[in-house]
Amino acid sequence: MEEKLSKDEISKLPFMNSNLDLEKRVEDLLSRLTLEEKFKISSGRKIFHTKPIERIGIKSFRMTDGPHGVGTGIYFREKTTYFPVAICRSATWNPELSEKFGIAIAQEVRHFGYHMLLAPGVNIQRTPLCGRTFEYQSEDPYLNKVLTVAVVKGLQSQRIAACVKHFVANNQETKRLTVSSEVSERALHEIYFPAFEASVREADAWSFMSCYNKVNGIYGSENKYLLVDKLRNEWGFRGFVVSDWGATTKTKGPESCINGGLTLEMPAASKFRKSKLIKAFEEGKFTEETFNENIRRLLRVMFLVGLFDNEKTLPKGSLNTPEHQAIARKIAEEGIVLLKNENNLLPLDIKKLKKIAVIGPNANQKIAMAGGSSMVRALYEITPLSGIEKKCEGKVELTELPSEADVVIVVIGLSHKFESDSEGKDRKSFDLPTEQVELINNTIRENKNTIVVLVNGSPVPMDGWIEKVPAVIEAWYAGMEAGIAIANVIFGDVNPSGKLPMTFPKKLSDSPAHKSKRTFPGNEKVFYDEGIFVGYRYFDKENIEPLFPFGFGLSYTTFKYENLQISKKRISKNDKITVSCDILNSGKREGAEVVQLYIQDVESSVERPIKELKGFRKIKLKPGKKVKVTFELNKGDFSFYDEKTHSWKAEPGIFKIYIGSSSRDLHLHDEIEYTA
Repeated sequence: MEEKLSKDEISKLPFMNSNLDLEKRVEDLLSRLTLEEKFKISSGRKIFHTKPIERIGIKSFRMTDGPHGVGTGIYFREKTTYFPVAICRSATWNPELSEKFGIAIAQEVRHFGYHMLLAPGVNIQRTPLCGRTFEYQSEDPYLNKVLTVAVVKGLQSQRIAACVKHFVANNQETKRLTVSSEVSERALHEIYFPAFEASVREADAWSFMSCYNKVNGIYGSENKYLLVDKLRNEWGFRGFVVSDWGATTKTKGPESCINGGLTLEMPAASKFRKSKLIKAFEEGKFTEETFNENIRRLLRVMFLVGLFDNEKTLPKGSLNTPEHQAIARKIAEEGIVLLKNENNLLPLDIKKLKKIAVIGPNANQKIAMAGGSSMVRALYEITPLSGIEKKCEGKVELTELPSEADVVIVVIGLSHKFESDSEGKDRKSFDLPTEQVELINNTIRENKNTIVVLVNGSPVPMDGWIEKVPAVIEAWYAGMEAGIAIANVIFGDVNPSGKLPMTFPKKLSDSPAHKSKRTFPGNEKVFYDEGIFVGYRYFDKENIEPLFPFGFGLSYTTFKYENLQISKKRISKNDKITVSCDILNSGKREGAEVVQLYIQDVESSVERPIKELKGFRKIKLKPGKKVKVTFELNKGDFSFYDEKTHSWKAEPGIFKIYIGSSSRDLHLHDEIEYTA
C-alpha cells in the first residue's frame, strides 16, 4: 500500500504546478495512482460526489442538478435562482441570452463549491407527451445545436464543467430504464446527434451523460459506437462520460462499460464495485491501458475546473444576484410567445381599465419545487397573479368575477403535479383537463375580452376554445420572474418576440411519434419509424396543418421582408455564399423579429425534408427602421447523411432558399445551383 503524502510533499509534485502544460499534469497524476485508486474514483460517493484519494490530495469532484437552476431542493437548504425552463429559453431564439444563462448558473454552481452542472439537456423533442420536454430545447437539430453551444460556452467560461445529456435518443420517460430506441443511422446523424456533436466540436464540452435507454439494442453506458467511435474518435471529445444515475444497473458488466467508454458510474458503485473490477481485470476482460484512458479523462476535467489550483485564481461564485434575477426575467420576457391577438386586444392600456379578473388553476401556482432532477428551491417565485397584482396596484382593481371585469385573464396549462411535465414519467394524455376547457368556455360567455395565458412545458391542444378566445399567450414555466414577465407582455412594457421551438399539433395523432404503440411508447423497443421527419419536417411532408407551426410567434408591431440577395447563384463544394435581406419595422412599436432561413433540396436521390432550418438571426428595430440581415452558407448546409458511404453528401442540383418569420410564413425565396 502506498504511503500517504503530506500536504507539503503533495504541493511540490508536478501535477500541482498550474503553470505546467495541462496534459503533463494529467499524466503525472495518472502515473502516481495505483490501480485500486483508479478503481476507487471510477464510481460515486453519496449522491453527487466522487470518492477522494486523500493519499495524494485528490478531493471529491462534485456535481449538481439541474437544467434551470442549481438543484439544491432536496439535498440542502439554500435557495437559488430559478431560471426559465429550457423550452422557454429556446423560445427566445437568442444564443446570447443562453450564454449569459450559462455564465450565471455556473456562478451559482461555483458558489456552492461544486465543479459540474448536470446540464444542458439537449434531447430532441420527439413527442409532446415526453415528461421532460420542458427540460429540452427544440425539435429542430439546428436551433438545438446553436443554443447548446452557447450554454456550454457560458458554463465553461467560469471553469464549471457542462455535462451534456442524455446521450442519446432518450426521447421518452416511459420504460426509460429498459426500452431500446430503434433509430436509423441517418436519423441519428441528421436529427439526434447534431447538438451533442456541436457541443464538442464548437464548445469543447467537458462531460457527457450517457442515457438510461438502449440505442439499437445496446445500453448507452456500454455503447462503444456512441462513446468511443463517435464521441471520442470522430468528434474529438477530450472529456469524460458519466452514467445517468443508476443507468449501469442492467448493463452486461464492468468490462462492457469500461471498453464501451464509460469513465464514471453514479451515484455509487454497482458494476464498478472494487471486487467486480478486480475480478474482470484479472480475467483479462479489460486492460489497464483502456481503463487508464477512461480515468485520464476524469483527471483532465478535474484540472480544467481548477480542482488542484489555488481557489483565489478561479472565477468567483455568486448567488441570487440582481444580475442573475435580471437574466431570468429577460429570458422569460423574450421566451413568451404571443400565439393569437385578434383585433389587437393586446397590449392592454392600463389607463383605460377599471377592473381585471385573473382566474384559473395556474394563476397562483408555483412550479420550482417539482419536476424530478429539475427541482429548484427558489429564492422567490412570482406567479402570474402576483405579477399582475403588482402591475395594477393603485391603478386597476382586481376581481374574481369575469362578468364585472373589463378584461379577463385565464391562466391554465399543466404542472409537474398533474398531467405530468416531470422526470420519470410521460404525460398520460395530450388533452387539457376538462375543467380547464370548461372554465375558458364559461368565461368567454361572460366576457368576450378573455385572454388565455398558458403555463406549461409542452404543447397542448386548443380545440373547442381557441376559435372563441381573442388572445392567447404561451408563457411556459418561466422561472422566478414569470409573473413580472407575463404582466410586462400583457400591458405592453415588453413587446413579445418569442417563437415556438416546437410544433404545436392540433391533435396528438398528427405528431409523427404517435402513429402506433410501436412508435410510442413501444414495449421492449420503440421504433423511430418517422426517421428524419421529426416535428415540422413531418408536418410538411404529410401536408398536415399544425395548430401553430415551428418558429411561429406574433408581435405588437409588424415587419416587412424585402430585397433578398444571394452572392452566387452557382456554387461548388469549397464555396461559401452569403444570403441577405432587408427587414423593416413597418409598425408603430419597437420590436424584435427572428429572421429564419430554410433550405430545400429540389431533387435528391434520397427522400429529404421539404425545408430545413439552416440559419436564424434575432434583430431589434425601432418603428420605421430597416436593417440588412446576412447569413453565410456552405456545403454542409446542403448535405444529407448518406448511409451507403456513412458520410455527409451534397448532390448537384437546384436548392431553394426561403426566408421568413416561421416555418410556414416564408416571405422571400430564390434558388441556387450546387455543382459537385
